[in-house]
Amino acid sequence: MNKAERARKIQLILNRLFPDVPIPLKHKSPFTLLVAVILSGQSTDKAVNKVTPALFKLADTPEKMAKLSAAKIRQVIKPCGLSPAKSKHISALSKILVKKYGGKVPRTFEELESLPGVGHKTASVVMSQAFGVAAFPVDTHIHRLAKRWGLSNGKNVKQTEKDLKKVFPQKDWNKLHLQMIYFGRAYCPARGHDEKRCPICGIIK
Repeated sequence: MNKAERARKIQLILNRLFPDVPIPLKHKSPFTLLVAVILSGQSTDKAVNKVTPALFKLADTPEKMAKLSAAKIRQVIKPCGLSPAKSKHISALSKILVKKYGGKVPRTFEELESLPGVGHKTASVVMSQAFGVAAFPVDTHIHRLAKRWGLSNGKNVKQTEKDLKKVFPQKDWNKLHLQMIYFGRAYCPARGHDEKRCPICGIIK
């Protein structure tokens, strides 16, 4: 089975197991999604979803967030971890959005990645989930699955992203990103993984 055949088989399984994939981070606008994705770094979606209701009750727009001190933001987001850096980034980028972009989240990778605390993966999530632009955000979990499934031998997430984009149709990238996240959590964890019982690993190897 070559890589293209393996990718087709994997996609069929993912479509069967996860035909509908809701966005795991709770949000109500591109801005609240951007903040939630920043908070998810080195944290879990569950932990983020616990703190964002209180945060967004205080400030759910760049204008409101820019008026909060980084210390106040940190107080609310502390359970997510890395709160000193994240609170500074959220405060700073909110001020930039107000001053430079009229309170709107920019719609290009270049502009997003120029914001404090926003790397390529975060920008990819916002572009795909907020604006519907084809992107394939790769985190450590997707990086692990791509390697485990023989779809990439990339030494870093940047190379893995390129490899995945080559083997899957562009129109499906946004959905596949989420499907792989849900599949990894349910069937293909980093530890305690039973390869023979895994719906994908047990078939493609």
